[in-house]
Amino acid sequence: MKAYAMTDRGRKRQINQDAVYYSAYPVGNIPNLFLVADGMGGHQAGDFASKYTIDNLVRLVEEAEGNNPITILNESIRQANSLLLQKASEEDELAGMGTTLVAACTMGPVLCVANVGDSRLYVVSEEEIRQITRDHSLVEELIQRGEMERGSAAYHEHKNIITRAIGAGKDVCADFFEVNLEAGDTVLMCSDGLSNMVADERIRELSAGREDLRAVCEDLIEEANNNGGKDNIAVVVFRPSDDEVKEW
Repeated sequence: MKAYAMTDRGRKRQINQDAVYYSAYPVGNIPNLFLVADGMGGHQAGDFASKYTIDNLVRLVEEAEGNNPITILNESIRQANSLLLQKASEEDELAGMGTTLVAACTMGPVLCVANVGDSRLYVVSEEEIRQITRDHSLVEELIQRGEMERGSAAYHEHKNIITRAIGAGKDVCADFFEVNLEAGDTVLMCSDGLSNMVADERIRELSAGREDLRAVCEDLIEEANNNGGKDNIAVVVFRPSDDEVKEW
């Protein structure tokens, strides 16, 4: 498996509140682990929230018993949420902080994904790009109810209002997805600093089939910045080998 990750402050923000983690090797009882978090909060609270959540999540996954990745991720996310809430209650400057989270791992050809918030996971091939996660955002809820048109002025005005986050409440509800990967598929995870600034088709053009995943990350970040760089940008890219995809 090949993997790489990168974050960038962007052109407009003073602090980078995005955080990433990647390991193509086992973490606890799961074969690999990939994480993106986009923090929220005043001053440096968002920066703290994303890094604190990722650090705790990696530790919790390492310590988890059993070998079902969905169970491990679900329980680890629940505990990470509790730890972030506890930390926020202890320090006034961290009150109200939160973070989005996308977590993924592969077991053979099966990609397991957990999502809270509006950071995304895509599966990219030479032919298409598929958004696997569903944004937990106000505009997405209104679109699902037929009360808003995607791409409208109101859509762009309210796009950054999210409806779920780590640290937003005592109970956190992650969405889970399982996808069968095909040989040559690239998995791309990102914060909205990329997805809001670069069209899906352009993301596909810059990532599909390329061998140098570091260059993929660099080019995607450069594209987002060239388009305005209005937010922090986080990118995690990984591609299982053909043997890994076919082994089960």
